[in-house]
Amino acid sequence: MADHLGLRTVGDLLHHYPRRYAERGELTGLAELPLDEHVTVLAEIADARVLTFNRGRGRRLEVTLTDGTGRLQLVFFGRAVHHHAKELLPGRRGMFAGKVSVFNRRLQLSHPAYQLLGAAGEEEDGRSAAGAAREFAGQQIPIYPACKQLESWKISKAVDTVLNSLQQEEWRGLADPLPPRLRAEHQLPGLPEALLKVHRPRTAADHTLARRRLKWDEAFVLQVALARRRRDDAQLPAVPRVPAEDGLLAAFDARLPFTLTEGQRSVGAEIFADLAAPHPMHRLLQGEVGSGKTLVALRAMLAVVDAGGQAAMLAPTEVLAQQHHRSVTEMMGELAEGGMLGGAEQGTKVVLLTGSMGTAARRRALLELATGEAGIVIGTHALIEEKVRFHDLGLVVVDEQHRFGVEQRDALRAKGRQPPHLLVMTATPIPRTVAMTVFGDLETSVLDELPAGRAPIASHVVPALDKPHFLDRAWQRVREEVEGGHQAYVVCPRIGDEDEPASRRPAAPGEDGEDGADGGEGADPGRRPPLAVLEVAAGLRSGPLAGLRVAELHGRMAPEAKDDLMRRFAAGEVDVLVATTVIEVGVNVPNATVMVIMDADRFGVSQLHQLRGRVGRGSAPGLCLLVTEMPEATPARSRLDAVAATLDGFELSRIDLEQRREGDVLGQAQSGGRSSLRMLAVIADEDIIEAARAEATRLVGRDPELTHHPALRTALDALLDEERAEFLDKG
Repeated sequence: MADHLGLRTVGDLLHHYPRRYAERGELTGLAELPLDEHVTVLAEIADARVLTFNRGRGRRLEVTLTDGTGRLQLVFFGRAVHHHAKELLPGRRGMFAGKVSVFNRRLQLSHPAYQLLGAAGEEEDGRSAAGAAREFAGQQIPIYPACKQLESWKISKAVDTVLNSLQQEEWRGLADPLPPRLRAEHQLPGLPEALLKVHRPRTAADHTLARRRLKWDEAFVLQVALARRRRDDAQLPAVPRVPAEDGLLAAFDARLPFTLTEGQRSVGAEIFADLAAPHPMHRLLQGEVGSGKTLVALRAMLAVVDAGGQAAMLAPTEVLAQQHHRSVTEMMGELAEGGMLGGAEQGTKVVLLTGSMGTAARRRALLELATGEAGIVIGTHALIEEKVRFHDLGLVVVDEQHRFGVEQRDALRAKGRQPPHLLVMTATPIPRTVAMTVFGDLETSVLDELPAGRAPIASHVVPALDKPHFLDRAWQRVREEVEGGHQAYVVCPRIGDEDEPASRRPAAPGEDGEDGADGGEGADPGRRPPLAVLEVAAGLRSGPLAGLRVAELHGRMAPEAKDDLMRRFAAGEVDVLVATTVIEVGVNVPNATVMVIMDADRFGVSQLHQLRGRVGRGSAPGLCLLVTEMPEATPARSRLDAVAATLDGFELSRIDLEQRREGDVLGQAQSGGRSSLRMLAVIADEDIIEAARAEATRLVGRDPELTHHPALRTALDALLDEERAEFLDKG
């Protein structure tokens, strides 16, 4: 159990909950079994026959299971065929476990493990069929998450052994993390009752009640951890940063050629209030693509510089860091040239720091940071290096937090004399309950209003295999946009010129990790390799886009070449940019109006939404074409239809989360541990998460050290093992 499912203790086993229950007489949906997955099914044997092959020298047993709506074939070979044939008789019912495959267009399990549940004669343990039926009547059979080495019924027997061995006194002494008042107020059973009912429910109502209680355990203990983290943050000292009335921020606002949106003003006010406090700001700024997050972050940085501090913005890629540096200096104008000839009197210097900078430029940037001459620095992970010193770091802005490891963020925050204020930005819309769990120690601000004059984006799925003329029309639309004075992106899942498909190899150094999409169907031996930038660009130049200025952008290019190409594209010197997802975030070219995403099914929902946000950034309408060869009614096609149907990023992120496993909200990727959320679903259980957060905040306010709640403290210690605690502390 320890090796295959991570079940090392009795507690691990009791918290390894059934994934579903089969009622007596229920035959599971055989027609919906997932291919290449290990499953356990409860079904009835419809027929069984022994066949010969290899001119009579070989024997195989074929058994057909049924549930009344679908069929599943079992197949056995070898000497044990006759033994299985005597047991697997038509009319008998049992549990069968194995890996689902397809042979001759039929679902099958090859050499499955099985346990028969009843027969006209005797059970294996000597019980009569009538007695077994009476015991089985009304009972629900737990089906556990299992693996090839450990079938569901073996886990069930182990759980039975533990439950039968626990005495009444031991059950009563079981530490319950939920305070009695909370259990009574929310009508939740005690922990012993919940564990008994989740593993051995007599009715559907039993396991519904047990699951609700166990979801509360996970939500409440996690929210207590986050509430304590918020309280600890509030105790840390920080330098209040209040902008001068007629300083840099005021001068910047005065030169803006447009009016801030209501959302930008209100979010800005929240941030300025945080910056003026004597403890560090910890705020998450999330907003739709194109909602103006960078402007809000820049105003926060200017406020800190106004107050005598410095601000650092950490970007995940060099392309994005360069883009931010370019857009910030353009917005600030002479205010970004402090101390330089022609620079404004209240201005400051804005420097760029990346790993690929020349030695002289790098030395100059480091000196300007150390002396305080540069008030704002924008860079990649190069900002984290030990030799980087700040005069007075007052604010850290982290763009696209999910791209960074915990250690990287923490290393930058540690460069302040006192803990600096922290502003985390993400353009990936996060449903409210996810924000309350994944970012539960951060206050949240949302920008959901697009700036005035921003054009809408139309999105369409292009079924290239079913209707090839649709793809021809897509390239015609690109030509029409270019002839109208606009520009286009073509996005591909990989770069090309590799020895093997990108999905089967690690990213090369300097690729920014963008080669290969992050949410598609995954590597499939039966599918062709994903389309690549280099091949697609060459085909477009000699084919449908012949005569247009087509260029390639990808992560294996030298940083100077990437930056130069983006400058040329922004200046209108390139008509069509064929790129990987290196353009996913931050790239801002208002004249680009159309995007064609090749093999769109190989990208995740949120990633497609981010990519689409690169067009329609000016006054002309945007167009996004999602090219796919996947047939209708497949899950991949459904994802694309969902993206085409709405521009609401929050709705899409909800769909995205519902279609993938949520993972461990305390950083499973960092710790490599099993998920701390076994029951709780951050989308479906919004009511529990909200209530648990409110209860946790109240309890921590009254008893921050949990002195009067020892059982809760024990549960918290179990949740926050050393690695997860470190992750949360660095959050």
